[in-house]
Amino acid sequence: MKIHSLRFLILLFIVNWSLVNAQPIKPMPTGEILLNLKKLNVVGSALYVAAHPDDENTIMLSWLAKERKVRTSYLSVTRGDGGQNLVGPELSDLLGLIRTQELLAARSIDGPEQYFTRANDFGFSKTTDETMQIWGKDAVLGDVVWRIRSLRPDVIICRFPPDPRAGHGNHSASAVLAEEAFKLSGDPTKYPEQLKYVKPWQAKRVVWNTFNFGTVAQTQKPAEKDWIQVDIGVFNPLLGKSYNEIAAESRSQHKSQGFGVPRGRGARPEYFVHKFGDKADKDVFDGIDITWNRVKGGKEIETVMNEAIKNFNPDSPSTIVPTLVKAYKLVLNLEDEYWKNQKKKELENLIIACSGLYFEANPNEYAAASGEKVNVTTTLVKRSDFPITLNKIKLFGLAKDTTMNAVLGNNEQQKVTFPVEISKGQTLTQPYWLSEKKMGKGMYRVDNQELIGLPEKPADLQAEFSFTIDNQLFTFNTPVIFKYTDEIRGELYRTFEIRPEVSANISDKVYVFADNQAKDVEITLKSAKANVTGSVSLELPTGWKSVPSSIDFTLANKYQEQKVTFKVTPSSKDSEGQIKVIAKTANGTFDRGILTVAYDHIPPQTLFPLTEAKVVKLDIKFKGKNIGYIAGAGDEVPAALRQIGYSVTMLTEKEFNEDLSKFDAIVVGVRAYNTEDRLKFYQKKLMEYVEKGGNMVVQYQVNNQLQKIEGGMGPFPFKVSRERVTVEEAEIRFLKPESPLLNVPNKITNKDFDNWVQERGLYFANEWDPKFETILSSNDPNEKPLDGGLLYTKHGKGNYIFTGYAFFRQLPAGVSGAYRLFANLISVGK
Repeated sequence: MKIHSLRFLILLFIVNWSLVNAQPIKPMPTGEILLNLKKLNVVGSALYVAAHPDDENTIMLSWLAKERKVRTSYLSVTRGDGGQNLVGPELSDLLGLIRTQELLAARSIDGPEQYFTRANDFGFSKTTDETMQIWGKDAVLGDVVWRIRSLRPDVIICRFPPDPRAGHGNHSASAVLAEEAFKLSGDPTKYPEQLKYVKPWQAKRVVWNTFNFGTVAQTQKPAEKDWIQVDIGVFNPLLGKSYNEIAAESRSQHKSQGFGVPRGRGARPEYFVHKFGDKADKDVFDGIDITWNRVKGGKEIETVMNEAIKNFNPDSPSTIVPTLVKAYKLVLNLEDEYWKNQKKKELENLIIACSGLYFEANPNEYAAASGEKVNVTTTLVKRSDFPITLNKIKLFGLAKDTTMNAVLGNNEQQKVTFPVEISKGQTLTQPYWLSEKKMGKGMYRVDNQELIGLPEKPADLQAEFSFTIDNQLFTFNTPVIFKYTDEIRGELYRTFEIRPEVSANISDKVYVFADNQAKDVEITLKSAKANVTGSVSLELPTGWKSVPSSIDFTLANKYQEQKVTFKVTPSSKDSEGQIKVIAKTANGTFDRGILTVAYDHIPPQTLFPLTEAKVVKLDIKFKGKNIGYIAGAGDEVPAALRQIGYSVTMLTEKEFNEDLSKFDAIVVGVRAYNTEDRLKFYQKKLMEYVEKGGNMVVQYQVNNQLQKIEGGMGPFPFKVSRERVTVEEAEIRFLKPESPLLNVPNKITNKDFDNWVQERGLYFANEWDPKFETILSSNDPNEKPLDGGLLYTKHGKGNYIFTGYAFFRQLPAGVSGAYRLFANLISVGK
C-alpha cells in the first residue's frame, strides 16, 4: 500500500514526561554499530561526579563509555551558572542554560549520559562548609542519592578530593557528596520518598580520579598508597580516533568558557585512588561481574549477541536484524527491570540503525499558542532491503489511531501530515528548572521528583511510530521538533515551542533614577498567534506612578511586535522595588516575557521569565558626562552607566585613532586585557590619555591569560592574583577614609556595601608599586585582609584606578551603593 498525505484534526495534550525523550535520529556509522554491538554484552556502569560543566575528565569519560563500554554518566552538581561568559552577556541562570547545552553537545561526542542536581552555582567558594550551607546539604545530598539509585553505578568516580586541594569549595563539596551518598544510597531509611520510583542501590566502590591541579606533570603518581594506574589514551580503530582526540572535540564544546583545546595523541596515564568500599587491586571494576552472568537469563542474550557480532557485515548491516530481534525478545523476558530497560533501549537504537530506519515529526511553525492549529508532518524512510511494516502513526491525544499496515519500500520516503490543534492550557515550553523561582540562593525549585537532575524535560509533544520488524512489534517515540535550513550551517533543529499568546518584554532589567525626573519604560509586546487584542499596564511600588495607566494593543499577525511606552515617575524618597508588566486579553492574564538565547554552537533556547524589572531611586551625583568604554567579556556595565545619565561610547579602532581627550573617563571592561588583542597596541596611547588629564578605570582581569604588555596594564607596575572575596556580605574596611574615591561627589559609607550579590570581588592585585594607594580592604571569614581590590594613583595630570570589586555583577543587579562608588571612580579629579 502506498501512503498518501493524510489529514486529521487532533487535539494535542501534554504527554506523560516519563516517555522516552527521543531526539532526531543520529546517524550511526558502521564502526559505531560494531562498537555498540559489543557494548550490548557489557553489563556494568560508572558514575563520574564533579561540581561544574568542564570539570569532567573527558578523556576518562570517553574511555569508560567506548573502551570499557560500560554505561557511563556524568553528574555535574551544578549547571555552571556562576561562571563568566566569553561568548555573550548572559550570566547566572542564562549562563547555566548555555552551559547545559554545551555539556549535552560534549556528551554527544564522548558518549556518556549527562545529569545534574538542583544546586545553583552561586560563584567561587573557598570552603566545603560554605558551599554546603548555601546549597542546603540535605537537599543536594538527596539529589545525589537519587541519581545513584536511578543509575545504579558499580563504581563512583570523583574528580576532586574532599579537601582544600580541590581548589574550590564547590569542587571539594562534590566529592563529599559523592562519598556520603555512596554510604546512604543503599539504606532504605534514607530519603524513603524516593523509593516510590527507585530501589536502594549500593555501589561497589568510590575512587578519586586524581589530577595535579596544574602544578606538576600529569604523569606524576599520587602520594596516596592505594591507587591503580590505567592508560586511557589508547586508539580505537572502530572510531579512527584515540580517546585523547575524542575528548578534545568534546571539551572544545565549552565555548562560553573558552575551553577549546588541541587534539592529543599517545599514551595518557591516569590514576584511581581508593576512597571507600571494596578496594580494587588492578582494575577499577575488580570484583564486579560486568558480563551477562550477573543477570538471570542473560547468558543466552550473550550468545545471541556474539552471533550478531560475528555475522555483522558493514556493507549490509540489515543482515543481523533478525539476530538483534531475537536478542530483543530475550531482553523483554528479563526479571531485572534495570538491565531490561537499559538493554532494550540499546537494542532499539541498533535495530533502527541496522535496518536503515529514519523517522521524525516536524511542525510547519517553530512555535504555537494554546488553541492554535499547526500542521505536523511525519517523515520516514527505510534504507535497506529488510522487510518492515509501518503499522500506525500516532500523535498523543489522537482519539483514533492512524492505521497504515504499509510495507515500506527500500529508500522510498513517506510523508504523513496531521493538522493539529494545541489544547488550551498546554504547558509552556521552557527549561523546567527555570519555570519557578529558586528555593533560595543555592537551590533551584523542582517539585517533580522524576525530573530532578535531568538535563532537559522530555518533550511534551511527541509522535509515536509503530512498526513490525521480523514479526516483532516495535513502538518508537520521537519529539515533535521544528526543522529548518540555515544558508551557512545547513539543516538545523530547534525545540517546538508552546508560547503564551502574548508576551511582554521590558527594555531594561534595572531602572536607576538619579533624580525625580520621569523615565520612559518601553514594553515590547509579541504575539504567538494572529489577532490578539488586549491592554497592558504596570504594577509599581508604592509612591511610584506611570502615565498612562494602561495602553491598548492590537497584534493582527503571528509574531507581530508592538512597542508601547509608559512614563514612570519615581517616589520622592530613596526607594527600590519591582515593576511588573501585566497584559490582558479575552483569554486571560499574561505576565511573562520571552527570551531566546541563540548561538551557533547550541540550539536556540527559549524561556518565559516573569516580566519585571528592578527600579531604584537613589541619591547619586556624578561629574563628567562622556565615557569611553572598552568592552570586556559578557559585559553589561555600559547599559548600567547609561541608566544614571552617562553618555557611553564603545571604543572601536575608529575611536582609538582619534583624540581620546573628549572622554571624561575611559573604563576598561572585565577581561578586556585577556580577550582584546588590540589593547597591547593602544596601551601607550591610553597611558598618554591619563598623563594628559584623563581618568582610566580598569575592572578585573584574569591573571593567567593577560596579554604581554610592556610596562603592564597601568602607569606603574602591579600584579593581578587569584585572590578574591567570595562572601558578598564580607566586611569592608576604609583604609583611606579621606580619599576622593570615597568622598567626591558621593560620600561613601558602609551602607553602600549592603545587598551586594554573589561576591565582593575577584582577581585582586597582590603586588603593587608604592605610588599606588590602597583604598579598601576586605576578606572572607578567617582569612588575611586583602587590600588590592581598589588601587588608585595619580599619573601626570590624570588618574588611574584598578578595581577587582565586582561592579560587573552589582551594577546590572541595581545595587545602589555600587552605583555611587563607581560614579566616584569615574569622577575623581573632575
